[in-house]
Amino acid sequence: MLGRTAGSQFWMSRYVERAENMARLLEVGYRISLMPGTIEGHRDDWRSTLLSSACAYGYDRKYKELTAENVINYLLFDLDNPSSIKTCLMTARNNGRSVRTAMTRDVWESINSTWNEFAQIKPETVSSARLPEFLEWIRQRCMAFRGALLGTMLRTDNYYFSQLGNFIERADSTARILDVKYYILLPRPSDVGSDLDVQQWGQILRSVSAHRSYRWFYRDSRYKPWLVSEFLILREEMPRSLRFSYQWINTALQGLSNLYGKSYECHTIAEQTLASLKQGDMDEIFRNGLHEFLQDFITANGKLSQSIATTYHFP
Repeated sequence: MLGRTAGSQFWMSRYVERAENMARLLEVGYRISLMPGTIEGHRDDWRSTLLSSACAYGYDRKYKELTAENVINYLLFDLDNPSSIKTCLMTARNNGRSVRTAMTRDVWESINSTWNEFAQIKPETVSSARLPEFLEWIRQRCMAFRGALLGTMLRTDNYYFSQLGNFIERADSTARILDVKYYILLPRPSDVGSDLDVQQWGQILRSVSAHRSYRWFYRDSRYKPWLVSEFLILREEMPRSLRFSYQWINTALQGLSNLYGKSYECHTIAEQTLASLKQGDMDEIFRNGLHEFLQDFITANGKLSQSIATTYHFP
């Protein structure tokens, strides 16, 4: 396969996943901003959303003040923001269009129709009251794309590169969502365990569609930081956890290795990361610092993405 084709498949799936994850981050910011009883010293909720999505620098260059309306517009519609949902869907569609012959009709029509419908939406029509409904629509369309890919694509290199883009982006997003909660939202140790703390953990679980599965899995109605973190980092049963994502990353890389008859450095990096997650212990992670762990993971995940791009000659 040409590196250009591989790269387009990788980034098409990655940008669709990023659009969905941005919608999830926006929902976290929106829900937390509605919570009553903000404590003294609590950092701005929308600032934390910008930081967790790595969009704070670009936002500050464009806007002089921080408002909910500006943040929502910047993360949803601003084409100057390379991670806005509109930019993500447009870029995913452009990547898909360049390799249409490598995709099934269902996959192409899914991403093409999503972009065409989104492009017709005017920013001023998305009010705060309508925001949750609109974000749900985005998530549903992204999931429809993934369903078409899983249900119709041959298990060849096209499929494996698409899966790599999807799960590298998902792992990055889950780590960022956890990091914004534990490090940015609650800067004071005295806040840990408070009612606000518990509410925020609940919102984090809701943002990854995991609040019900958490309660079922742990048979516990209270949100406990170490269990929520374990669920989203180490549990292979949770489909948005870091471990689950890396199991699929390794499966996709092994599929490429079988097809091409050779393994590379990126295979070793992914295997080592998965092994560390399998052996991970939440007590040790908390002792050493959850924020530090997540930052190290985000950095390592980015290096793996770059290694894959270099290995398979993405343009």
